[in-house]
Amino acid sequence: MGNFITVSCLLLTLSWPAFLNILAYPVSRKLSIKISDYIVHVCAPRVFVILSMYKNFRLVGYKENKNLLPEQFLIISNHQSLMDIPLYMTFLRNKNLRFVAKDELSRHVPLVSEMLRAHEHCMIPRHGSPSLAMRTLDSFGKRVLLRKQIPVLFPEGTRSKDGSLGTFYAAGFRRLTDTLHLPVVVCALDGGYKINNIKNIMTNLHNGSYRVKVLNVFPAPEGKEAQVQLLENAKTLIHSQLAEWRSEKY
Repeated sequence: MGNFITVSCLLLTLSWPAFLNILAYPVSRKLSIKISDYIVHVCAPRVFVILSMYKNFRLVGYKENKNLLPEQFLIISNHQSLMDIPLYMTFLRNKNLRFVAKDELSRHVPLVSEMLRAHEHCMIPRHGSPSLAMRTLDSFGKRVLLRKQIPVLFPEGTRSKDGSLGTFYAAGFRRLTDTLHLPVVVCALDGGYKINNIKNIMTNLHNGSYRVKVLNVFPAPEGKEAQVQLLENAKTLIHSQLAEWRSEKY
């Protein structure tokens, strides 16, 4: 019964803005942006309220270190689920976030695809040439700088199916930091891999949790050596935080 109520509430909350945005995007960019704003600022937090209310699923957003965040910065984080996007939108709801994602998310993903396109997130072509991917990052970096937005990059490049930390790829990070010259904020999240598909959502929601925390703020890295070192430090910090969380009984 709890699963039925949870799914029903989520459908009632998400289906109508998703449907409206599918209709709006091809004919009115302005209207699609307004609907996308509603999805980000209202629907994303409401999803976690519903999960908490009916399944006792907790979103744990640590306030520690949030006061250290500068006006504009680049976020790098581990990646576990498509739900990582609304997680960060809720955790940093007063920030205007823009994500680097694979372009397959820009098509046929209800609620998400039109929002990503309307808000001009960075959609990296999965089957394009490396030079096209780099040009896409360059254009994205210039755009977020001009608009004072907060770019979010998942250096693993793909979602972890079991929560383990994958390889951090440097090419995209280095290209983006070359354009941005912004401080780099390292964040860790955990719990998304447990709800990364419908079956897991139905079985792992009850009394579960989704954690996210700012770990450190690094000055903008200058040069290849500093960029690679920062990425290695970020992976070490995230690995340590995941180990600490998973050693706790909660």
